Amino acid sequence: MKDIKEPTSKIVLSTPTGNVGSRVAQLLVQAGIRPTLLLRNAAKLDPALRERCDIHELDQGDTNAVVRATAGATALHWVNPPTLDDDPVAGHIRMGRSAAAAVRENQIPRVVFQSSGGAEARAGFGDIDGLGYTEELLDATGTNITHLRCGYFFTNLLMDLDSIREGKVGSTLPVDHRMPWVAPRDIAEVAATRLLSTEWHGRHTQGVQGPEDLSFREVAQILSSTLGRKIEAQQIPEEIVAANLHTVGLGEKQIQAILGMSRGQLDPAYVPENPRSYLSTTPTTLRAWAHEVLRPLL
Repeated sequence: MKDIKEPTSKIVLSTPTGNVGSRVAQLLVQAGIRPTLLLRNAAKLDPALRERCDIHELDQGDTNAVVRATAGATALHWVNPPTLDDDPVAGHIRMGRSAAAAVRENQIPRVVFQSSGGAEARAGFGDIDGLGYTEELLDATGTNITHLRCGYFFTNLLMDLDSIREGKVGSTLPVDHRMPWVAPRDIAEVAATRLLSTEWHGRHTQGVQGPEDLSFREVAQILSSTLGRKIEAQQIPEEIVAANLHTVGLGEKQIQAILGMSRGQLDPAYVPENPRSYLSTTPTTLRAWAHEVLRPLL
């Protein structure tokens, strides 16, 4: 029987060393794809992954470099990386323009963008507003696109290890305010599935919301039983968070971008475009993640 040659896929991933991107890259390799990776420093890649990928070291804000690296792409997974911009929303817009130029100039037929719940509001969500603007920039290309409206990452708790060791977990949100919490691994699985599928067309938004909505009080209870230590939830006044962020060198717009993400959650006029459903619910529980990832660190 003659070998049947099929068109070669070129799937491009940005931020492949992140909590989501690293797993997307692994899944694509396991699916038989040789992905193209965009990142600043290839030395950060797992050597086992590096040899199975095509790599472009670049700044995602360098439009010309991104256009060159994505030439011939059949699909793109785009994540806006953190920037050093004094205004984080402006940084998102700069990255979004770079992605949109690549999609337009290279006629990339499918894009999966890692967005967030709250991006649909387009204003009032601080840093997330920049993801909303990026959605608009990508939409304007006319390509087939899925915006993943992700919940609150379990891995955000890793930034609070010292507080957890002291028996506290906190936020500026009221401790009984419930919202979607999700494992980055689950986001990666949804992203990889969309990248590999050619059965969808047009513009889509898809919630990626974990198995359940949780309040910080419920999170504290789960962590207490999983970690074997008493954890209490605290609502931290905005002025204390702002002062702490200022101490570590953040500017006013950077601070307001962080605080704004929680403020948007509390806006009574906000109605999620993607309510919890079969499509938006993913399997990994906070209890399972905390036992596997958080517990060994404490």
